[in-house]
Amino acid sequence: MLEKIWIYHTNDIHSHFEYWPRIHSFFTSEKMKLKGQMFLFDIGDHVDRFHPFTEGTLGQGNVELLNEAGYQGVTIGNNEGITLPHDGLDQLYRKANFPCILANLYKKDGTRPHWALPWRLYETPGGTKLGVVGLTVDFSNFYNPLDWMITDPFAELARILPNLRRNCDIVVVLSHLGLSDDERIAELYPEVDIILGAHTHHILEKGALVRNSLLCGAGKYGQYIGKVEIHYDREKREILSKRAELIATEDLPEEPEEKEITLKLFATGKELLMKPVAYLEKDMPGDSFEETELSRLLCSALTEWCKADCAFLNAGVLLDGLKAGIVTEFDVHQICPHPINPMVVFLRGQELKEVLAANMNDPFAGLEVRGFGFRGKIFGKIIYDRIEVIGKGSGMEVQIGGDALDPDRIYRVATLDMFAIARFYPTILRSEKQFYLPEFLRDLLKWKLAEKYPLNEMKE
Repeated sequence: MLEKIWIYHTNDIHSHFEYWPRIHSFFTSEKMKLKGQMFLFDIGDHVDRFHPFTEGTLGQGNVELLNEAGYQGVTIGNNEGITLPHDGLDQLYRKANFPCILANLYKKDGTRPHWALPWRLYETPGGTKLGVVGLTVDFSNFYNPLDWMITDPFAELARILPNLRRNCDIVVVLSHLGLSDDERIAELYPEVDIILGAHTHHILEKGALVRNSLLCGAGKYGQYIGKVEIHYDREKREILSKRAELIATEDLPEEPEEKEITLKLFATGKELLMKPVAYLEKDMPGDSFEETELSRLLCSALTEWCKADCAFLNAGVLLDGLKAGIVTEFDVHQICPHPINPMVVFLRGQELKEVLAANMNDPFAGLEVRGFGFRGKIFGKIIYDRIEVIGKGSGMEVQIGGDALDPDRIYRVATLDMFAIARFYPTILRSEKQFYLPEFLRDLLKWKLAEKYPLNEMKE
């Protein structure tokens, strides 16, 4: 008996809700047509705290949207995993109508969180069983400070697959690992039939067949919906065919009041973030290409928070300035929306001098930056705290906190964790680092603003 099965999938939405109303409508329509033959999964990074709705609800608003659209399972991406505080992730799926399928995340005591299933069986009306396993990228340096234990996804998959294969007809992997790791899974484990991919935002218009596995990827930001059609012979217990395609959401019919719906999500988030933080008697302008009072304030907060010897950051992390009057959490979120954490890098004096020499004349200032947690546009000028650079080239001199740089001393240099990922500074990439989580850069800014410009100094 031939059975047709459809799997739909999304990935890396990153709280871009522009097309969400039509995505929701499309899935509602498809479920009515395909009845129980359709399965719907999200492959992680649906959450992104750059959006006020996600920030204000700590991602639980995203889960509500997934509920309403009828998703039947998800796995987490790094945005769910390492941009939420421990309790935020632990509570994220408390009202979910679907399981979170995730094999390689544990609590520090080695037990699984109550909300995460390593795998799950789904069954069609005809009795065909899909065995679905979820995996997310191993960012141990970020999970450990949040009191989670992330494990090798390949080791978990190798342990789960034999039993899963015996108990199902079709093996599906929800992979927030990236395309190269998906290809590796296909090479190592031919018993995997379908890999629904994410993380690297790859676009596979017709999928890609690697050995026995059909690899799929639907880009980012809801620009595409992934669709897999499987023809399965129940008598022979074998897949006769499997094919993938992408559906461009911009080609779907626009939903009534679509813009109003997305504006309402923004407004809901804004209302949740209207808590007052500080009071400014005058404007604090922003500037990506010049040092300002606001950028100096943030950089000094970075030094103080991390108990560092000095700090530097790029001015582009502040997207705008602040107006005089009451400053709210929403205001701070709008000018610093990045899921970027503070970081200390341990550098010998000579290594620090190399980094500072690389910054001469701000070679990255006008660079357009994408990814690495950065949610702005321009890198901007480098801002320093407790660092003074005098001269250039071989005659360059450096002072840290007013004292001459000691080339052999190990300095605690506070900066941004994106420099542990992005290849701006090779010296930083290979050096020892300490990450500060769950606080974002904007949390430091709120803390320092509240301390320096308290609300109780408001004029009557």
